[in-house]
Amino acid sequence: MTRIFVAIATIGRPETVARVVEWLGWQSRPADGIVVSAVSDKDVEGLERIAPQIETIFGQAGLCRQRNRALAHVAGRADILVFFDDDFVPHRDYLRAIETRFDSDPDLAGATGMLIADGIHGEAITFGEAVRLAEGYAAGAECRERPIEALYGCNMTVRLSACGGMEFDERLPLYGWLEDIDFTHRLAKRGKLVKSDAFVGVHMGVKGGRTSGRRLGYSQIANPVYLLRKGSIPRHLAYRLMRQNLLSNLVRSIRPEPRIDRVGRLKGNLLALMDVARSRIDPEKVMKL
Repeated sequence: MTRIFVAIATIGRPETVARVVEWLGWQSRPADGIVVSAVSDKDVEGLERIAPQIETIFGQAGLCRQRNRALAHVAGRADILVFFDDDFVPHRDYLRAIETRFDSDPDLAGATGMLIADGIHGEAITFGEAVRLAEGYAAGAECRERPIEALYGCNMTVRLSACGGMEFDERLPLYGWLEDIDFTHRLAKRGKLVKSDAFVGVHMGVKGGRTSGRRLGYSQIANPVYLLRKGSIPRHLAYRLMRQNLLSNLVRSIRPEPRIDRVGRLKGNLLALMDVARSRIDPEKVMKL
């Protein structure tokens, strides 16, 4: 029997993660284990009352560090590990579809699902609306699937036997911008990666509990440059992401969206570009900003 665990890294969002974990209890194919990787008791306040069977682990902050702790925690107990962001609401049949797809193809190393909606690009989606959208989704007669170079971290699944010895790069601190691309681009050398609408969900894009605008802006340039030098991101993708983020922050800093620090992101972009020009770029510099 395939053992499927879910891992959720969280910090500063106790209400959001509690709702998501409670929702996971309604999966048509229950997870064999759910691990919440947090930093302090405040991050999971109230979670034990809602889901006493959940495993909570604690350690230093940083998405890469928290996901690495989850990887180590499930070693030897899971075959498949599903990484969900703490604001991702999956369809009720998500894990069932994951099991079916991975069991049917032993060469499949990783997969990401289609997003019905993604609040990260604008106004955040409420939990109630996310559930409504997920519940209302009706799959087509045929599953649409395509091979991809890397997975989207808000909902990505990996076969642990293909991940032997791999870790998320902890030189990508805090929010770990592009840690999903780095990890799964390396994973792609060990097996197939796909994006499929057989498993879907909604990324609420909750604002808050993340890093500052200036720090994120610095990471939007520093991290792609670092990964390019490391060879763990496609060149075309790195340049496209840097270009898109710089232009978006420049244009939208004039009339920024609510709760998005476009000016701070732009300042971080420019600071990183100056460091690139001076050959001083370092993704860990965000810790000092």
